[in-house]
Amino acid sequence: MKKLVLAAAFIVTGSFALAQQVNPQDKKINREEMHKKMELKQQERMSEMQKELNLNDSQVAKIKNLQEKRKADMKAEFEKNKGERQAKMEKMKAKRQQMDNEMKSILSPEQYDKWQASRKAKMEERKAMMKERGMKHDRKMMAKPQSGTSI
Repeated sequence: MKKLVLAAAFIVTGSFALAQQVNPQDKKINREEMHKKMELKQQERMSEMQKELNLNDSQVAKIKNLQEKRKADMKAEFEKNKGERQAKMEKMKAKRQQMDNEMKSILSPEQYDKWQASRKAKMEERKAMMKERGMKHDRKMMAKPQSGTSI
């Protein structure tokens, strides 16, 4: 019975893994779509700010320049810290692999397989929860603020 449950868990985990694969072309399309949405939201926020604060064209242009400068600074900072982030990720992978090896030496093969299946299932649950949170966040951002204040 245990073997049947374990086999079913592997099949389910494998099917989730196959379903999660993303085509690089799809990633590019999603990225472009995301950029378009972000630009549209930025334009909406700017027009809202212009109406609420009664900004003139000169002020709008200065605010746009300020936002562009901030965006460029953030991008530069991101690129500057890229190597550091990659080093941290490598370190985390090494620690994860070390734990995995130690668990393999502690557990029996059946226990190890069951532990691996459990870890993968939990990871899939976390991914699903994060994706759901992201969708909720998108809906919140799409909705207009109820109060008279704006972000």
